[in-house]
Amino acid sequence: MIAFSLAGLLVGVAVGVTGVGGGSLMTPLLILLFGFAPSAAVGTDLLYAAGTKGFGTWLHGRQQTVDWSVVGLMASGSLPAAVLTIFWLHYVGLDPWVEHLMTITLCVAIIATAVLTLVRKRIMARLGEENMGESGLPPRLLAVRSPITVIGGVVLGVLVTLSSVGAGVLGTTLLLLLYPRRAAIRIVGTDIAHAVPLTLVAGVGHLSLGTTDLPVLGFLLLGSLPGIYLGTRLGSRLPDGLLRPIISVLLLVIGASMLFDSVMSLIPPG
Repeated sequence: MIAFSLAGLLVGVAVGVTGVGGGSLMTPLLILLFGFAPSAAVGTDLLYAAGTKGFGTWLHGRQQTVDWSVVGLMASGSLPAAVLTIFWLHYVGLDPWVEHLMTITLCVAIIATAVLTLVRKRIMARLGEENMGESGLPPRLLAVRSPITVIGGVVLGVLVTLSSVGAGVLGTTLLLLLYPRRAAIRIVGTDIAHAVPLTLVAGVGHLSLGTTDLPVLGFLLLGSLPGIYLGTRLGSRLPDGLLRPIISVLLLVIGASMLFDSVMSLIPPG
């Protein structure tokens, strides 16, 4: 069990230093290193994320860096989507093909996270160069921004429930594109605040499926909370420009190799 706390510590430090979502690191770690089934890894990581992000939401709430109206828009799409996805999993059961679907979804989400982590600064720089008025958006897009936010929440709800990945980097990127004039700290705080109810609802749903290992969850949190604190302190001293590409390349390798293995396993032997 000490190994789980050490894994939580390492992931916590990586999250604190780079800001990369813990799910994209912890879920494949549980599958590849500890031999968890994809559903068990996803279910355990969802409640792990709810616990770690809950503390972050409390801090951002105290600093008034959460846009609660945007959180409400995203949650109005993501929470019903998460509940419906859980009902669907209950209906179809956790057959091998469902485990494969969760693995493929996880791999795609990890690869997308890695790519967006690499280009995130370019996106922010490009948005900063645009001059489209107070909102930072063309009038036509501004008129449908709220519905798009809800639809984005729906996509995140399904993705996070199936893979536990997406509430971090993917959610932040969505907010950066739709709300380019918001301060970066408010974007981060809003994304974290939205991730808490989403991962909690999806995590409780997986708990009802029996895919959550509660003892392992406790040991992961025991290591990750001090790891996040340590990583946050180290983040200002370590070269972020070097660490983010390293983490991104690592995620690309993990995601691509898991995707290849999962697809190949679906091909009947010749």
